Amino acid sequence: MGEENEETKTFKDLGLSESLVEACEKLGWKNPLKIQTEAIPLALEGKDVIGLAQTGSGKTGAFALPILHALLEAPRPKDFFACVLSPTRELAIQIAEQFEALGSEIGVKCAVLVGGIDMVQQSIKIAKQPHIIVGTPGRVIDHLKHTKGFSLSRLKYLVLDEADRLLNEDFEESLNEILQMIPRERRTFLFSATMTKKVQKLQRVCLRNPVKIEASSKYSTVDTLKQQYRFLPAKHKDCYLVYILTEMAGSTSMVFTRTCDATRLLALILRNLGLKAIPINGHMSQSKRLGALNKFKSGECNILLCTDVASRGLDIPTVDMVINYDIPTNSKDYIHRVGRTARAGRSGVAISLVNQYELEWYIQIEKLIGKKLPEYPAQEEEVLLLEERVGEAKRLAVMVKFYIELS
Repeated sequence: MGEENEETKTFKDLGLSESLVEACEKLGWKNPLKIQTEAIPLALEGKDVIGLAQTGSGKTGAFALPILHALLEAPRPKDFFACVLSPTRELAIQIAEQFEALGSEIGVKCAVLVGGIDMVQQSIKIAKQPHIIVGTPGRVIDHLKHTKGFSLSRLKYLVLDEADRLLNEDFEESLNEILQMIPRERRTFLFSATMTKKVQKLQRVCLRNPVKIEASSKYSTVDTLKQQYRFLPAKHKDCYLVYILTEMAGSTSMVFTRTCDATRLLALILRNLGLKAIPINGHMSQSKRLGALNKFKSGECNILLCTDVASRGLDIPTVDMVINYDIPTNSKDYIHRVGRTARAGRSGVAISLVNQYELEWYIQIEKLIGKKLPEYPAQEEEVLLLEERVGEAKRLAVMVKFYIELS
C-alpha cells in the first residue's frame, strides 16, 4: 500500500471512528498511505490543511475520512455540511463515489454538480439536502445563483482538490464568487500536485494558519517507475507507438496526445491494426467519456488515448504503461501523466517519444525531475518493418474520420 508511517499502522490509530475504520477495511484499505497518515490527525484536530500530493497518493481518503468523522459527531442539521471543488467532471464523480463508499454504513448523501448534466436533475438532488456537495466551480456557482433553497451559508468544510488546476482553467472567477458565499468560520483543505504562485495566493485568502504536508518531494517521480525516452523523426512516430504497444501486448496503457483530434485519429489507426484502443477527450459528451472510461476499466479496451484534460483525476486503479506520444509543453504535465502508472507501490513504465521539434520540451522535463533518462531500446529497422501496415491503417483512419465529420 505504499509508504506507511512507522508509528501509525492502522486507520484506528489515526483517531477515526469505528464505523469509518470498518468502512476502510471493507474497501480493502489495510493501512493508511503517507498523505493520509499525516493529514487525518491534523484534520481531526480541526486544523486547515494544505497537502502537496499527486493523483494516486490517496488524497481523497485524506480529506473524505476526517469530513465523515466530523459529520458523524456533528449535531443536526447536517445538510450541505461539506463542499468539494474539483477541476473536472470525472474527478468530481469519483470523489462523490468515494464519499458514498466510505459513508455507506452511515447513510451519507452526496450531490454531484458538474457541467454536461441537466441542471434540473441536479436541483432535484439538491432539494434532498445532501450532506456533501461535489462539483466543478462553474456549475456550483450556477446553482448557488439560480437554484431556490440552495445555500452554503452553514457550510462546515471546503475542499479545493487539484487546486493548481482549479486556478488554471478559467475557474478563478467562479471560485472567488463561491468564497464570498460561504462562511468564514469553516475548515478548509487544499490539495495540489504543484505549489504555483496562484495556489499560494489562494492559500493566503482561503486558509487560516494551515499546516502544510507533502506526500512526496517537490517534483518527483516514484522509484518503482521505469522511465525511458526515444528520439525519433516525426514521420516514424506512429510506427514506434504501434511497435511499443505490440511489444507490451496485454498491458494496460495510457497514450497521451496534445490534441483531441489526435486521440480520435490514433484510436482509429490502432483499431485498424487490431489493437483495442479507445479515445477520451474534452470534446466528448459526459456520457461518452464515462462510457469510454468504463470500457477501459473493465478491460474491454486496454489502450486509452487521452489529452491532459483527461489525464488528471481519472480513477483507474492500475495502468502498466504510460506513453507520451506528444511531449507536453508544460513539463509539470509530465509529472501528472506518468503519475498514472507505478501507483501505491506497484511498478510501471513510462516511455516518451521525442521528435526533432520536441527536444527542447523534453530537456525541460529532465531538468524538472533532475534525472537523465535512459533510451528505449529498439532496433529501428525492426520498428520500420511496420511502416507499410501502419501507413495503410492511417490512410484508412483519415478517410473514416473524414466521413464521420461529414456526417
